[in-house]
Amino acid sequence: MDFGLNDEQEQLQRSARDFLDGECPPSFVRETSREGEGYSPRLHRRMAEMGWTGLIVPEAHGGLGLGMLDMALLLEEMGRAAVPGPFFASSVLAVTALRKASAALRKQWLPRLASGEAIGTLALSEVSDRLDGAGVTSRAKKTRGRYQLDGSKMFVLFAPAADFLIAPFRTSGKADDGITLFLVPRDTPGVRISALDTIDLTRRVYQVDFARAQLPATAVIGAEGKGWSVVREVLAAGAVGIAADCLGGSQRLLEMSVEYSKVRQQFGRPIGSFQALKHIAAEMIADIEPARSLAWYAGYALDALPKEAPRAVAMAKSHLSEVYSKVANRALQMHGGIGFTWEHDLHFWYKRAIWNRSAFGDPQWHRARIAELASFAA
Repeated sequence: MDFGLNDEQEQLQRSARDFLDGECPPSFVRETSREGEGYSPRLHRRMAEMGWTGLIVPEAHGGLGLGMLDMALLLEEMGRAAVPGPFFASSVLAVTALRKASAALRKQWLPRLASGEAIGTLALSEVSDRLDGAGVTSRAKKTRGRYQLDGSKMFVLFAPAADFLIAPFRTSGKADDGITLFLVPRDTPGVRISALDTIDLTRRVYQVDFARAQLPATAVIGAEGKGWSVVREVLAAGAVGIAADCLGGSQRLLEMSVEYSKVRQQFGRPIGSFQALKHIAAEMIADIEPARSLAWYAGYALDALPKEAPRAVAMAKSHLSEVYSKVANRALQMHGGIGFTWEHDLHFWYKRAIWNRSAFGDPQWHRARIAELASFAA
């Protein structure tokens, strides 16, 4: 059995790397991170022209109809380039949710997401920062066929750039029951967006407050009170996407560190000739390479092995986020004092590693999830 990538997937990775090397060098990341919106609409349009924004959108709605493994390969290259912008929020999270929406919502929004004409995002986290249904305390009250939304969502990626937000609200019950998922146009009266400080300038986050915001019943994604099943799928896709980003970022930090060790001299010799730094680089490689199969398998499992997917996703996210953190720390050691400065590019990937560790569940949360799944299976 062939567990490698097929020719099309290898071509996708190669073309993505070539494109991003030209369109998103570190100088571009630095320039974009200083701007108010934190992303480049031009780069987003260029990615749409490459077909990336419609990668996992069904062909019936104008996309390429590919799977999560293909998206993971693309996100690996985006992590390597530290691409700023709403691609992940829109083309992964929003698309995953919308594929479970009504025919009318799919027809209205998926073609626009695929073409890059529209941008979506996920508004999930609340003050508790829980990743289960019990963490959803924002409420939606149904009156005369319409819903009134009240509450707040935190750490919403690129909310001002989004045409709509996908957000869960409690309509009844407790825990995972009674949660309804809504598509909320950004300009809905009663929706207010305010910026939050974040360590990763390539990912701008916002607080979104809902005060008596009114939506029609047609804005519901899935069935009323059954929205958490869709959120689970979005969380799984998000965890795989972050794991892939960790893999690409780790690889880039290794490349940067090795290159620096060849040109930086100490005691009249390149520092890469010192045994201690050789050991650090070898440890980085030893962490990265075995982790690659975890990220790829998790993406494949989401596509083809639904029973295996929850465990594979949890393993990939827990391990890859730790690998990224370790590699970032070792890269900082290899660079020495220059690595701490704003002038050097290393901090973009270092900060991204910190952000990735907590996003969509930290390693402890996912290990608890693995134990829970093992106990359930027994």
